[in-house]
Amino acid sequence: MRLVVFGLAVSSSWGNGHATLWRGLIGALTRMGHEVVFFERDVPWYADTRDLTRLPEGAELVLYPDWPAILPRARAEVARADAVMVTSFCPDGPLASELAWDAAPGPTVFYDMDTPVTLRRLDDGERVDFLPPQGLSDFDLVLSYTGGAALDLLRTRLGARRVAPLYGHVDPAAHRPGKASEAFRGDLSYLGTYAADRQAALERLFIEPARARSDRRFVLAGANYPKDFPWTDNIFFVKHLPPADHPAFFASSRLTLNVTREAMASMGWCPSGRLFEAAACGIPVLTDSWPGLEDFFTPGEEILVAGTTADAIAALDLPKADLARIARSARERTLAEHSSDARAAELVALLGGSPVRAAPEQRSLACGE
Repeated sequence: MRLVVFGLAVSSSWGNGHATLWRGLIGALTRMGHEVVFFERDVPWYADTRDLTRLPEGAELVLYPDWPAILPRARAEVARADAVMVTSFCPDGPLASELAWDAAPGPTVFYDMDTPVTLRRLDDGERVDFLPPQGLSDFDLVLSYTGGAALDLLRTRLGARRVAPLYGHVDPAAHRPGKASEAFRGDLSYLGTYAADRQAALERLFIEPARARSDRRFVLAGANYPKDFPWTDNIFFVKHLPPADHPAFFASSRLTLNVTREAMASMGWCPSGRLFEAAACGIPVLTDSWPGLEDFFTPGEEILVAGTTADAIAALDLPKADLARIARSARERTLAEHSSDARAAELVALLGGSPVRAAPEQRSLACGE
């Protein structure tokens, strides 16, 4: 299969969770013998923080300055693709969608890697600039990073005809048990881009425990943190942590925290890729609670769940042996069910089950699921 993708960015992980997901998925697809061409608009904030310049053999990264400049190359690639995918937050999403519908000989796919955010913006009356004006009805398949009720809403709100979840995952070659580093040493770590809708939970599960346990060391890594963030003397900050440093970062703390964005937590069935990355690195994970969590990890056995500051402190105080047992169980399940190879196999099966696209004049007659 030759897959052409128009996405946000794979070349920089700075404030961009899509990057590590695509790196893992592309690596898995190429190991299976497939080819991938990934189109990424070259923008300054990703160019300045670029931590990948080329994809593995069998895949190509195409950086372009603007849509008119890349259109001839994009049209040629789409015309010989077996499947064409456009993702959420692609800066040229509507134009890439039109090109796919016009020129792709095989199935066209939209992958919403931010479904709860997309739906929340629609509810708030915002214009979602990466969506085609007519919605998603002309795609043969709509994939969602989120399952549960989100799949029904993609049908009813955006007209998707055939929908399926494609959840987060981890590449065990990139995220694996690492060697601790003094630069990242801590009792509780947190890795995540700043988001206002995560702040309340972050204060409850990270900042307040830091205030309560001034003798413990807390480490936070991520981008876009404001100047008025409520730092404490025992919270240490890492401004940018490239994926290559994730194993060392996780290995350097007793426990790591996951905080889910509010829209994703309220909708449920939307596991952060950080859950799988930390688990693959062999570190016990403490997370906030959300519907569907138990479908991915068993609370108390493979993951720790906290709703209050007291819960977070209790998890922090667990014996080392208990934390190690939970970490082992989570890593085993992650490697078995949540690897990039597993998700790539799911994607290939979904594309194999997609119907051949009808000619444009017949598209309205196509049957949905």
